[in-house]
Amino acid sequence: MRQNKRALTRRTVLEAAGLAAGAAVSVPVLASAAQAEPSTRTRRVPRTRAKTFSGAAARSVESAFPVEFVGVTWTGAQRGAAIRLLDQDGKAGAWQTLKPVCAAGADGDAGDPAKSASVLVPVGGASGYELRMPDGATDVRSTAIDTVNGPTFDVTVKTDTASFRGVEYITRAGWGADESLRFKADGTENSPQTYYPAQTLTVHHTAGANGDTDPAATIRAYYYLHAITNDWGDIGYHFLIDEAGLVYEGRYTGTDGIPAHNADGKMVTAFHTSGFNSGNLGIAVLGTFESQAPTAAAGASLTRLLAALSDYHDLDPKAAVTFVNPVNGVTKDVQMISGHRDWLATDCPGTTLYGNLPDLRKAVATARSTT
Repeated sequence: MRQNKRALTRRTVLEAAGLAAGAAVSVPVLASAAQAEPSTRTRRVPRTRAKTFSGAAARSVESAFPVEFVGVTWTGAQRGAAIRLLDQDGKAGAWQTLKPVCAAGADGDAGDPAKSASVLVPVGGASGYELRMPDGATDVRSTAIDTVNGPTFDVTVKTDTASFRGVEYITRAGWGADESLRFKADGTENSPQTYYPAQTLTVHHTAGANGDTDPAATIRAYYYLHAITNDWGDIGYHFLIDEAGLVYEGRYTGTDGIPAHNADGKMVTAFHTSGFNSGNLGIAVLGTFESQAPTAAAGASLTRLLAALSDYHDLDPKAAVTFVNPVNGVTKDVQMISGHRDWLATDCPGTTLYGNLPDLRKAVATARSTT
C-alpha cells in the first residue's frame, strides 16, 4: 500500500503549539488585561477532502483522491462488519474486521444509541475500498477522507504554550481544525455551544490504530466524521490524548482561552455519550485498548488532565455520584470518573483501559491532592 508523507506531523504540531519535549511550563487559565497579547504565526494545513456514500454505493467505493481514512456508520449489530482496501492498481487486499465505537451522538437523538455504530479506519492512501456489513444493517454510510494530501489553508497559531491549570495542550488551530466545518451552507452554526456545570468525567478510546505516526491528521479525520458525516457540527470529545502524551483541545468553545469551558467555568456540551452529554466531560485516548494499555506517557497525561479538571470543578475523583442531565432529566448512577461503557452498551474504552479505571481514580486523587 502506498504511504503518503503527511504534511502536518507530530513535530509540526509541537512547533505550532509552542511546545518543547519535556517542557513543564504553566500559564494562567485567564490572562489579565495588563498582559500583552501573545504573538502568533501562520501555518499551512492540508484542507480535508472527503466524500460520503450511502446505501449500496457505500459498500464499494473508488475515490478520486488518495484515501487516508474511511469512516463507516450504520444502524444494527455491532459485530460482523469488515473492510478491504484497493491499492493504486485496483487490487483488493485482505478483509479486516471493523471495531466500531457506538453509543455516541447528541442528547435527544432518536433511536437506540446502542445500535448506532461508527468507526474510523486509517487506510494509508488507498484508491478505494469494499465493505461487508452485518446482516440486517441499515443506514449504511461510508466516507472517504483525506486529511493529508489536499490543498492547504492558513491557520493562525499562538507561539506561546497553551495551558489549562498547568496541563499543556494543543489548540484546535494547532492540530489544524478547519472551523468552517462547524457551519451549514447558509452560514449558521450547526451545533451552537451550550454550557452547564460539570458533574462527571468520562474516559473513552477512539478504537483506532495504535502506533499512530500523525495524530493531528487522525483528529482532523474524526472531526470531519463527527461534524459532517454524523452531522454533530463538531468533534465529539472535549479533549484527546495521543501515545506521546500530547493533549489536544476538542469541542469548540470560543476564544476565551479555556478549553472545554466558557469564561464562567461552565462546561460545553459535546457528543461523546448519547443521552448523557450535558454536564459530562469526555476525554478520548487515541488507539484501541482491548488487549493493551495506553502508553505510560498517555496514561500520565490522562491522570494530570483528570486531576486538573477535578480540581477546577471541585470533584472528588473517587466518588460515586448520580448524574442528572440538565437538558432531559435523565439520571445515571456512576463513578465520578467513569468509562463510556458505564453509560451505554459499548466496548469503549476497551477492556484493558476500563480495567485500569480504579487505579486511575486513585492516581488522580493523589495528583489532585498534591497540586
